[in-house]
Amino acid sequence: QVQLVESGGGLVQAGGSLRLSCAASGSIFSINEMAWYRQAPGKQRELVAGTSSGGSTNYADSVKGRFAISRDNAKNTMYLQMSSLKVEDTAVYYCYAKGLRTVQPRHFDVWGQGTLVTVSS
Repeated sequence: QVQLVESGGGLVQAGGSLRLSCAASGSIFSINEMAWYRQAPGKQRELVAGTSSGGSTNYADSVKGRFAISRDNAKNTMYLQMSSLKVEDTAVYYCYAKGLRTVQPRHFDVWGQGTLVTVSS
């Protein structure tokens, strides 16, 4: 089993910052992709930012220049530094990971339980 645990959500005023963390644990051989998604009330889940094992990153246009994704491969942990937060960033943020286990079945893709980010005006 591979589990993801997010932390760092909370309430922040518009213009403020938050840092989310996502720690992966379990029978992990390698993690190829990690990403942050979010889902606002009444809306579909959307990709916020993603990162590959090689270090490439991609961002949703709505967060470019404000959010920064990073990962610590040694700790199997991913981060999302969110700055200049806007009310419209309010959502449940989910961590996603895809990779290989040390045991069968080898391939995995898993989601975290989500962490709520609320940005007040």
